[in-house]
Amino acid sequence: MDNTYSNLINQTFDFPQEGFEVLDEQLHFNGIPLMDIIKQYGTPLRISYLPKIGSQIQKAKRLFNVAMAKVDYKGKYTYCYCTKSSHFSFVLDEVLKNEVHIETSSTFDIQIIKEQYQKQALSKDTYIICNGYKRTAYKQAITELINDGFNVIPVLDHLEEIDYYKKHVKAEQLNLGIRISTEEEPSFTFYSSRLGIRSSEIMSLYQDKISTNPKYKLKLLHFFINTGIKDTIYYWTELNKCLNIYKELKQVCPDLDSLNIGGGMPIRTSLSFDYDYEYMIEEIVEQIKSFCMQHDIAEPNIFTEFGSYTVGESGATLYSIIDQKQQNDRETWYMIDSSFITTLPDTWGINQRFILLAVNNWHKPYQPVNLGGLTCDSMDYYNNEAHTNQVFLPVVEKQDKAPLYIGFFHTGAYQEALSGYGGTQHCLIPAPKHVLIDRDEDGEITTRLFAKEQSYKSMLKILGY
Repeated sequence: MDNTYSNLINQTFDFPQEGFEVLDEQLHFNGIPLMDIIKQYGTPLRISYLPKIGSQIQKAKRLFNVAMAKVDYKGKYTYCYCTKSSHFSFVLDEVLKNEVHIETSSTFDIQIIKEQYQKQALSKDTYIICNGYKRTAYKQAITELINDGFNVIPVLDHLEEIDYYKKHVKAEQLNLGIRISTEEEPSFTFYSSRLGIRSSEIMSLYQDKISTNPKYKLKLLHFFINTGIKDTIYYWTELNKCLNIYKELKQVCPDLDSLNIGGGMPIRTSLSFDYDYEYMIEEIVEQIKSFCMQHDIAEPNIFTEFGSYTVGESGATLYSIIDQKQQNDRETWYMIDSSFITTLPDTWGINQRFILLAVNNWHKPYQPVNLGGLTCDSMDYYNNEAHTNQVFLPVVEKQDKAPLYIGFFHTGAYQEALSGYGGTQHCLIPAPKHVLIDRDEDGEITTRLFAKEQSYKSMLKILGY
């Protein structure tokens, strides 16, 4: 029987697939020969394949525009990038090449907006959708943008937020949004989201504090589903609730013309990933259209805020297997040259699974293994995949001339922020090198070192030494 790692992957999954193929027993990621990258930069290593960001944006734009054309949808579609997924300059630079808009979450986001404006990467016409619970510094920064003529929509998250803008906004018109406090999934330990305004209070907020001021325009109603846009009864129920609130507000507020269906589309975190983007987008557009026709109201413009979807699939994290340990009769451990806690915190914090593949040695037999990180924390491990409940990787032998290299893929969202990029790391394990991969005008691969491996000097300085 052919028990090679290559045969295992090909029999278990539809493989090769978008972004992944094997040539000469070595893995290529989006056409990038990973062994060449490893030979040049070593491991551990983060990589960001920048063209993937633009292709994800264009895919979503195309699907929404096609879905709208199919049902003769009268509203417009606006793609916003959710900056909290990755704030890096190279991400925002790539995002803004694709004529998209921005959603912010906190005070420092506004400084990023100003930086991008200075670089002429965005204009004052770019939508800046300001979400989140807003402390004074955040509200102050938002107000500065508004007074400076930027196209800002603060999305009201609590009842008193508007009072600050009333005192400090000097612009002749203030466009506003309201975030609905949605119900959470039944598996959550709480019933309603802490964010947003209760449905029962939205109408009174509009009538008491917005409609009474002639310079206020309520333009956008926002709802966000924490678990994302999925084909579940829960999602469709919450969308329908939002549409009913939109209808009620529209009857008394003719300025209201936009619906923000916050909550991202999922990314591929397994080779067995099965999500019909085309169906979901067409169904959303059709349901909104049908609801509006039924109640004789104009179809709203549709805003989306895609963060992980935008940047997640551009990232990968590569490791070397530096040791093999047999701890008992059944458990074989492969030790990586870094830490899961410090480089892939979602695997530790929320049990997130990413696509895991060997980079080399696809011709060798495979075995079930546990993966261990370098910290002394017992939770610094990765040992099961959703499709098999075990990790299978090529056998490591002492006579091997080169180590086994492995990669976790589609890790481009949140991991650097959650692990405290540039800060202190658990057990002082250094953050890995970060390499940006792009293509020139001729389609040739280019690489650039964005960040060196973290030095002990930078870490000790943070610690006060």
